[in-house]
Amino acid sequence: MSVKNNGCAIEMRHVSVLGGLCVLFGMSGSAWSMDPLFTGQSVPVTPAQMLDNGNVQGCEFGPLTDPLPLQEAVERSLCNNPKTREAWAQVKIQAAGVGIDRSAYLPTVSATWQGVTDETVTNVTGYPQYSSRYRNSMLKTDSVSLSWVLYDFGGRKAALDNATALLAAARASEEAALETVFAAVAKDYYAAQAAQGALTAAQEIERTADDSFKAATVRVDKGIAPVSDELQAQTSWAQSIVDRTKAEGTWQVALGTLTSDMDLDPSTPVTLPGVSDGVAPDNEFSESVADLIQLAKRSHPSVVAAEEQVEAAVAKVAQTRAEGLPSLSLVAKYSQNNEPTTLAVGVPQFPATGHEWYLGFELTIPIFEGFGRTYQIRQAEAQTELQRDTLDEVQQQVGLDVWTSYQGLQTATHNLGNTEMLLDVAHRSYAAAQRRYQVGVGNILELLNTQSSMAVATRQRIQALTDWRSARLQLAAKLGKLGMWDIIDQSSMGTR
Repeated sequence: MSVKNNGCAIEMRHVSVLGGLCVLFGMSGSAWSMDPLFTGQSVPVTPAQMLDNGNVQGCEFGPLTDPLPLQEAVERSLCNNPKTREAWAQVKIQAAGVGIDRSAYLPTVSATWQGVTDETVTNVTGYPQYSSRYRNSMLKTDSVSLSWVLYDFGGRKAALDNATALLAAARASEEAALETVFAAVAKDYYAAQAAQGALTAAQEIERTADDSFKAATVRVDKGIAPVSDELQAQTSWAQSIVDRTKAEGTWQVALGTLTSDMDLDPSTPVTLPGVSDGVAPDNEFSESVADLIQLAKRSHPSVVAAEEQVEAAVAKVAQTRAEGLPSLSLVAKYSQNNEPTTLAVGVPQFPATGHEWYLGFELTIPIFEGFGRTYQIRQAEAQTELQRDTLDEVQQQVGLDVWTSYQGLQTATHNLGNTEMLLDVAHRSYAAAQRRYQVGVGNILELLNTQSSMAVATRQRIQALTDWRSARLQLAAKLGKLGMWDIIDQSSMGTR
């Protein structure tokens, strides 16, 4: 019969001794309660630690701030998004793998203890005087064994190199996942902010259309404008109501997407700050796009992860080869027992104790493995080739992503100035058309056209502002240089 105690499986007859050893060596239910080989130092304290610069304390949050700043939305997403937590778990897995391979350099010591009740009955046919029956209430046997691999032609080193490279790859993959989530939530945040701005603009346009409708009604009532002016103005006002209703729906969908990024219920109420015109593009992108592409191909976390996967595959080849070579181990054992002894059949048993020990070396030489080792090596070499091809693919994709994001940022930057000019002209045109119509020298079509143009220009201005803010963060993500500092310092992304 066996029992499990916090991961320590022991035979029931061994509970008194091995149960104590489990406590002695700290084999508790907490996976990270003991870290004698110091692998936990490679594991971030929180899923967001690699990007938050220590700003998030334990990923603990209170109610949503009103209005919600971008930094808080990003911090909540980095801590709570399933993708970042999955990447964090992968780092833990690989860190534990490093610990496993480090432990191969240490000796293994095992202890066994056995306590049994023994009864021996011997019935000698025809000679009852030689028959016997002995009962021993407690026979004990205990032993301690040691095994220590001294030399294995580099197998342990290759295994540790493989695990270390996989850990580095996991950390780089976690950083890439964090930047991906960071960029995604920033994009969703600005999309929600743009939708909120579009709703505000739609509400303003509805009020403007209502004013135009009322002005047309007054002129019709006075007999200085045809009824068609009133009907056209009423149509424009009704259309503005439809547009405002659609804007409300788009805004709610965008807010639901943002709250989902933060692992909140989509129906969670959220208020965002308004779109400000005070943000201007920085001029810190002094490098050419070709230089930026080369920078990303060298330092982007996804590229680093792919490079570490190649190193891990190379180490796996060496490990596989070494496992087919001899190994030399130090072995030792000591055991003792209190089993009674007898000199002959029918002679009473006498109490006795005994012990045994040995110390020496054990040489293990794999002679024939059915050619399995050959194909294991071929498989590992093919895996290395695959990882090299994957690295080339990742570098190619990173280069394309940087190019696309760079062009998007350039377009968004130019559109800031264009939309600012367009909005200014549209406002002045509408004001002029409104005055002309009020004094009777303009017509309703002119007023409604300028009103529509002002609505389009307002929406384009809002979209241009949020597009630029999102585009600068998207380029930072594609460069592998995205961090909280890009939110805190709005002009600091540049060529850092």
